[in-house]
Amino acid sequence: MILSEKNNLVVKARNIGVSFETGRQRDDIKSILFSAIKDKGKSESKKKVWSLKDISFDGHQGEILGIIGSNGAGKTTLSKIIAGILKEDKGDINVNGKVTALFSFGMGFNQELTGRENVYLNGMMLGIEKEVINHYIDDIHEFSEIGEFLDQPMKYYSSGMRARLGFSVAAHLEPEVLILDEALNTGDARFSRKAAEKMKEIVNKAKLVIIVTHGLLYAQRNCDRLMWIDNGKVREIGDPKEIVQKYRATVPPRPPRKNKNLQLKKTETNIEDNIVIKAENVGISYQLSSNEFWALKDVNFEVREGEVIGIIGHNGAGKSTLCKVLTNILVPDKGNIEINGKTSALLGYGTGFNPQLTGVDNIYLNAMLLGIPKKRVNRDFDKIVEFSGIGDAINKPVKNYSAGMKSRLGFSIAAILQPDVFIIDEALSTGDIAFQQKASERIQDMMERAKAVIIVSHSMGFIEKVCTRAIWMEKGQIRYDGTAEEAVAKYREANGVKRKIQLKQNNGIDNNG
Repeated sequence: MILSEKNNLVVKARNIGVSFETGRQRDDIKSILFSAIKDKGKSESKKKVWSLKDISFDGHQGEILGIIGSNGAGKTTLSKIIAGILKEDKGDINVNGKVTALFSFGMGFNQELTGRENVYLNGMMLGIEKEVINHYIDDIHEFSEIGEFLDQPMKYYSSGMRARLGFSVAAHLEPEVLILDEALNTGDARFSRKAAEKMKEIVNKAKLVIIVTHGLLYAQRNCDRLMWIDNGKVREIGDPKEIVQKYRATVPPRPPRKNKNLQLKKTETNIEDNIVIKAENVGISYQLSSNEFWALKDVNFEVREGEVIGIIGHNGAGKSTLCKVLTNILVPDKGNIEINGKTSALLGYGTGFNPQLTGVDNIYLNAMLLGIPKKRVNRDFDKIVEFSGIGDAINKPVKNYSAGMKSRLGFSIAAILQPDVFIIDEALSTGDIAFQQKASERIQDMMERAKAVIIVSHSMGFIEKVCTRAIWMEKGQIRYDGTAEEAVAKYREANGVKRKIQLKQNNGIDNNG
């Protein structure tokens, strides 16, 4: 779009600043308990830290504005300022229109309510009349592609299903200004394309769409302009391709590794002695309104010591359900699963965090839940904080963290404390390029001590780079099990064919219509 054609300003921000104080006394009872547990009850000196400093920008009518930057740069804080969730400490911001914001994947959903109930709850919280929601509920349901799960409690949803329903609600309820902060990171490629088309419809009817993302290629393809935020400041605003090139140039090169290249391990010798996980005919079923639904069905596989297994597939394929079975959160309705070793899981980004506690408190809390003694946490505490790279924010309540900061801290806790079997379910989907490279190195290092690593991700490049093997799941069953490169190639080929068929069908409808 040509900016000169957009005379109307939807968002006008000038010299926005947001600060917080480190070391301030926390008023949460759990914080006080944890300060006693870790002997950190002494008074700490206060220090003012600026999350945002002198942020100035304009949002124009009819554009899709992207916001990129490393984890902790201030992207989520700025989103909350635009949405009116946070109040700026300095500067001025004017927003011409009602803002609908979708943070993370369906962050505002109530896990005990059904998807349908959450649609109405979220809509009414946004000030949407019930009659309007009634009008759009079928469209929301159809667009989200969650089928009969619409009338099931959201605690049974995968992260991708929550992402799809959350986006569908926000996109269909006539937003004037739509903010998507990491809201589609757990969406598969097909749904991301579908969402991109929907956003183009939105800007034609509404005023402005703002996308916060680490998906640089996605931002370059779908945004009219990009704003690059670095360390709480606007580094540059402009053409997406140019901004992405400049941002990539600042990412530190990946250091060379000596004798660390992960290859697919041969399994001809000592197979019985080296099996870490063995799944036999594993099945998980839910009773939906009209029939029995198998989230997993006849799942069989083995994981051998030293393997890094990637699990890929569309949203709702059964990936998150499988992770919950591996961590004993769910018990199979049929079949059997054996795990040789203590399992540490990072399901989603910061799923196990208590939002009222600080990052410091959550480090100790998560370690205790993993059965790791306090003495060891004390020894490795500085390493965890340093690896996470969140700096002084470690003393802030986690409720103030961006999705990327939670992702980094959660990964750092689990990685530094060295579990036997490490499961990562979409935990790095919000990580920036530099941290994904760092995490990739850490996963490879962990293989010298851990027995196995299992990674669920929609990032095919990450799976190819890090994993020795990949399992492609579809409709609760294993579609393919082989090398990471082969599995990703077959997955891409199948979805490329489906995409072409869908385009032909759409063109046929258009031509006939």
